[in-house]
Amino acid sequence: MKPACRQPLSSPIPSLRTPFLKTGEVDYAGLREITEFCLASGAQALMLTAGDSHYLCLSDSEIEEVTRVVCEQTRGRAYIICADRNHGTDAACRLACRFRELGADLFMSMPCDWAGSTTPDSLAAHYQAIGEIMPVMIVTNIFIPRGVAFGLAAVQKTLDAGANVVAIKDDMAGVFIERLCLNEHERVAIVAGGTKQLHLHMSSFGVDGYLSTMATYRPDIAKNYWDAITANNLPEARRIVKTIDQPFFEHIMSYPGGFDACMHALAEIRGFAGRWRRKPYYSLTDEEMERFRGFLAEKNLLPQS
Repeated sequence: MKPACRQPLSSPIPSLRTPFLKTGEVDYAGLREITEFCLASGAQALMLTAGDSHYLCLSDSEIEEVTRVVCEQTRGRAYIICADRNHGTDAACRLACRFRELGADLFMSMPCDWAGSTTPDSLAAHYQAIGEIMPVMIVTNIFIPRGVAFGLAAVQKTLDAGANVVAIKDDMAGVFIERLCLNEHERVAIVAGGTKQLHLHMSSFGVDGYLSTMATYRPDIAKNYWDAITANNLPEARRIVKTIDQPFFEHIMSYPGGFDACMHALAEIRGFAGRWRRKPYYSLTDEEMERFRGFLAEKNLLPQS
């Protein structure tokens, strides 16, 4: 049976980056503005993640509050994917209970796996336990250091056990995602993480939506790419990847602090929130902001309104 979540996940999905004040506190007003912008732009689903949402430097109470604010602001207007970060099974289940109360639709689980301590069977049991509370999305980030065979075995064992896993977000790419799409796309919705380029690669193997970089900044670009995909206009989809996606990612990877420093800078350029990230993460300087604005102007990527 095809999962009911496939329809809302068959779209460009905004990945919500938790904004911060310069003092390091979570900027909940900015988070509401970003959420509302995505909804007004037609987002069918909103995603909170361990990485983009900065859960690795948030407390559990802050993670709950970020989720509460997004659910409250959304008011049922979009499908909400909540997340944890490196939690054990009992802690993940406690969070799932709270997220379900808040109105989230899907739990993206990133379990702990220090020193390669999990097995496909133990992960299947972990996902199954959370799935008894609410539907689960597997994120394949955990499989990267474990390899293709481990990741495919963990997914297959989980699905064969009948766990309430309805979706997978991929971070692994390569041969792994090709095989996963071919083998499991009928049973679960699959979302490409990161770039249009990865989504375009996966499209011939079986994929639904993708985690959209531009949906929180220039949703018109995300819409143009999606229109090309749904119309099977692959030359246009490739053009957007070549002229926008590829140069954009090459540029933002050139800054100190990695690509996410620039993604937070986009929120400042758009006027939602400041560029700041919680220390010890690096935030762009004024000079780097000017350089970034210059690149965006050159590529016609500044906000249109």
